[in-house]
Amino acid sequence: MSYGMYLSASAVMVHSHRMDVFSNNMANVNTPGFKPQMAGVQQRLPEQVENGHNPQLSQRMLEQLGGGVYAASHQTMFDTSTLISSDRSLDVAMTQDNAFFAVENVNSTSGETEVMLTRNGRFDIKQGELVTSTGHRVLDDRDKPIKIPEGYTPYFNTLGEIEFRNNSDEVLDGPRLQVARADTDKLEHRGKNLLAMIGGDSRQAIDIPDLKPGHYEASGTDPIKTMMQIVAATKAATGNANMIRYHDQMMNQSINTFGRVA
Repeated sequence: MSYGMYLSASAVMVHSHRMDVFSNNMANVNTPGFKPQMAGVQQRLPEQVENGHNPQLSQRMLEQLGGGVYAASHQTMFDTSTLISSDRSLDVAMTQDNAFFAVENVNSTSGETEVMLTRNGRFDIKQGELVTSTGHRVLDDRDKPIKIPEGYTPYFNTLGEIEFRNNSDEVLDGPRLQVARADTDKLEHRGKNLLAMIGGDSRQAIDIPDLKPGHYEASGTDPIKTMMQIVAATKAATGNANMIRYHDQMMNQSINTFGRVA
């Protein structure tokens, strides 16, 4: 098979993957606290270098073209996004870049509970407990679900401390939201706006967090920039697919021409 066909095929796969990543970013353009990903592309070394073949077996002219490309690791952009004011007492936003709420997630495979992180501070009340907008139970600074007394509404302050108030202006002291930092290089998207900690629990409690009650963090996706990324990745994938077709036509013509001459 044509060496150029291999190079173009690798590019089609890589740019198709980039389209998937950017499309996921676009799909979450309205998801509170969502952090977009950048899909990396890495140059692949020539086969002789990559596999350590004997230099005498190498094709120097072909190897000057390189070995194509492959998908590099993703990079998540954790910068704080725009904070949007709301009239909900259950909304609270982070103002720090490396800060997350801890939530409880049930592993769909093992059925075990695990702690995950999120920037989504649009909370709700479900069955007397504080949950995220995706239904995950929010944890306090002791890794316990936050229970809401019946007839009371939770209010947050800038430190994440909770007060419960009812219609009679009675106030009860509540627990404190767990706000933690983590090794962002080891956080991985797991769907439903959750981040999993790869390689072990890397949480470190933030003693003095800086929260903004009555606000929520917008998605970090820039719709115009993301649309341009999707278009560029689509053009790159299409262009390399056309190159595969051209190589195939060239091989077909060469074989048929040489066959007739012979």
